[in-house]
Amino acid sequence: MAVVHQGPTEYIHALEWQRRLADERAKGLIPDTLLLLEHPHVITRGRGANSYTIGNTPHPIHDVERGGDVTYHGPGQLIGYPIIHLKERNLLIGSYLRLLENILIESLAAFGIEARREKGFTGVWARGRKLASIGIAVRSWVAYHGFALNVSTNLSQYAGIYPCGLEPDQMTSMERLLGRAPDIEAVRRQVETQFRRSLRA
Repeated sequence: MAVVHQGPTEYIHALEWQRRLADERAKGLIPDTLLLLEHPHVITRGRGANSYTIGNTPHPIHDVERGGDVTYHGPGQLIGYPIIHLKERNLLIGSYLRLLENILIESLAAFGIEARREKGFTGVWARGRKLASIGIAVRSWVAYHGFALNVSTNLSQYAGIYPCGLEPDQMTSMERLLGRAPDIEAVRRQVETQFRRSLRA
């Protein structure tokens, strides 16, 4: 698996990038690829979004083809876009989503955070609040889009939306849970390690 560590990247550029990679992966031109990056402030709205989920927000809004509802991306949040050929790895969509959740749960455990799944929801939770959001799209057996993990995210930026249909105060971050902001580069490296370990198994 190829891994690309990218700095802050405008959302629309990252969207075009992963769509292109998904097409190339479907044609067998590239291996499975993981993009790890951050976004400037942006709101994205997936296929499951309802009209009520966005109220008054100053951030740009993009409607995209991933599953799930509305969410916020911004500084201090680790974004992962795995471009994965599900058929070649014998993965169904549901098992792939559980794999992503497990990768994040194992990554968080390395920082002393006991995270888990929440019945009826996709994503990762800790102490009753949502820590990471997950939403994917699939075409030609290739999954793209991915996850957003709140590392040192300014949680007030969720105000004005109902992230994944939840109240804004149901979101949390590693910083809030730990009482200090972890090094996002260390988090990024741990997520990469867990991806490589899980996809090698």
